[in-house]
Amino acid sequence: MWDYTGTLEDCVAVVIGGAGGIGTAICEVLSRAGARVVVSYQRSEQPARDLVERLHGGPHLALRASVTDSASLARLAANAEEIFGRCDLLVNCAGITRFVAHADLDGLDDALIDDILTTNVRGPFAVVRAFKPLLARSADALVINVSSIAARTAMGSNIMYCASKAALDNMTQSLARALAPAIRVISVAPGLVDTAFVQGLDPGWRNEQAARSPLGRLACAEEIGLAVLAARLGLPYSTGIVIPVDGGRPLA
Repeated sequence: MWDYTGTLEDCVAVVIGGAGGIGTAICEVLSRAGARVVVSYQRSEQPARDLVERLHGGPHLALRASVTDSASLARLAANAEEIFGRCDLLVNCAGITRFVAHADLDGLDDALIDDILTTNVRGPFAVVRAFKPLLARSADALVINVSSIAARTAMGSNIMYCASKAALDNMTQSLARALAPAIRVISVAPGLVDTAFVQGLDPGWRNEQAARSPLGRLACAEEIGLAVLAARLGLPYSTGIVIPVDGGRPLA
């Protein structure tokens, strides 16, 4: 377990989708670095509240919001402002997908396409739009969009998921240009992450995916959190970039 404290004492971080497997790890890393964390959740109220209770330091807070509901995002931003008065780091970690073989075009129905694009593309944009005024008041505002190497490799849970992450990376560049110099925007693009969801899949498939990585294993969720922390602390002159956390998988 990585152990480091005291580097983000003046930072308020809002993590959208913070109660999920990757989101939870991001919240834990940021809290250990000293940040106060707002854990945003849609349905996972109890996991979010349990997470807030065990995070390092504080105060931390769990708040409900839906990335598909702009009014709820406006309320989330207003609540964050009322309670903490600021937002220095905004992490877009909410996303959905479902396994559909790439050759099964009929299996990728219109409803699933709409859900993926609304959540994975429109959602992060709506979050940034809602938090822009609060971020703009920070001395060092940063938005992190959690993407995927599927944006580059076009290999993932389904075709539209890959397309949604490619759109997110493209949007990261557009937002970085549009919001500079007040707000930096960066994508963090994991490979396959060894979350509870992945661990529940076929072990043979999981082991095969790990073996295909030059580093011989899957990413752990904490490593995605560390990439977010590195972007916040170690890349002050970077914006509009995509940081892969993939074990070199595209090299294989």
